[in-house]
Amino acid sequence: MKSHKLICSKNLNFFFEEFAALKLILNQHMKLKNKSFLLFENIRSVITETQDYVVRNINSAMIMAYFRIGKMIVEDEQDGNERAVYAKDTIARLSQELSIEFGRGYSVDNLERFRKFYIMYQNRISATPLRKSEKSISATVLRKFGMPFQLGWSHYVILLKIKNEDERSFYEIEAINNNWSVRELQRQYSASLFERLSLNKDRDGVRQLVEKGQILEKSIDAIKSHYVLEFLDLKEDSRYTENDMEGAIINKLESFMMELGKGFLFEGRQRRFTFEGDSFFVDLVFYNRLLKCFVLFDLKIGKLTHQDIGQMQMYVNYYDRKIKNKDENPTIGIVLCKEENRTVIEFTLPEDNKQIFAKEYKAVLPSKETLKKQLEY
Repeated sequence: MKSHKLICSKNLNFFFEEFAALKLILNQHMKLKNKSFLLFENIRSVITETQDYVVRNINSAMIMAYFRIGKMIVEDEQDGNERAVYAKDTIARLSQELSIEFGRGYSVDNLERFRKFYIMYQNRISATPLRKSEKSISATVLRKFGMPFQLGWSHYVILLKIKNEDERSFYEIEAINNNWSVRELQRQYSASLFERLSLNKDRDGVRQLVEKGQILEKSIDAIKSHYVLEFLDLKEDSRYTENDMEGAIINKLESFMMELGKGFLFEGRQRRFTFEGDSFFVDLVFYNRLLKCFVLFDLKIGKLTHQDIGQMQMYVNYYDRKIKNKDENPTIGIVLCKEENRTVIEFTLPEDNKQIFAKEYKAVLPSKETLKKQLEY
């Protein structure tokens, strides 16, 4: 019996020793695997960064080439040739010859774009040391003086359509600062972002938009004259409820936040709080990290009433007194309604109001001509 126990004990010790050895081997294998995986990730990162760098530099070099081509066309055109004849004969022939030699990308329309690109942006080059190296644009030259054009060519094709220089400058700065895709740039231009921000600002504020883009320093900086929600696919003449509208916003939350502008983070929907047994719900709650404050939205599908403003005032007071931290700025409340009532706003809110706003939403893209006329007054 003792012999049997001794054998069992030896077998058990052997089992534990084998198990420990196997565990050590597995741990070493996992370390090697993790080390190999980390090596893969490091190498992958290097390759990705290099590819991005190559793409950026190719894009920069091509844009500079388009600029120089445009310059050559303009200078040749100014040699005394009549514009109509020049466009018909010289550019058409140039397009044909370049297309035979280099393939696609040198159509008559594109050559006209190069020409327009140079005309619109020639002062940018002449105002920099890059002017001296214009005849020999290389990666070294671009690194030394900096690339004067930071967007892709497709972005500039859109910008070339904007005749007003101030407006064009604003959209270029915003596209660079916010890393807008071509599609987003087109959408913001079609939605008249520049005009909608300008309507809320004085002359100095508009000048700042042109020179620096949108900068959030106070609550009014985050507010637009109205909000364009065409991406929700809500027909102007169709019947929908506030719940339908809220659901549509949640389904297209990324697009809605792009429309709101810089710095917005989504906190929640239908946020509930209770007073003496009565419950109240805030439709949408956001936080703006640049303004360091909560931004509340109440959705109204009809005309604004003084009750709507009073309700939002209560929501804002609650968040200011119960939710926000001491180091955060006062809460902003926006009643998003289908139709404003300026008289109600004027006599319901204090003259020095900086927290409560009522703004219309549009279910379709606005008329740029109408907004431009409003800016003229």
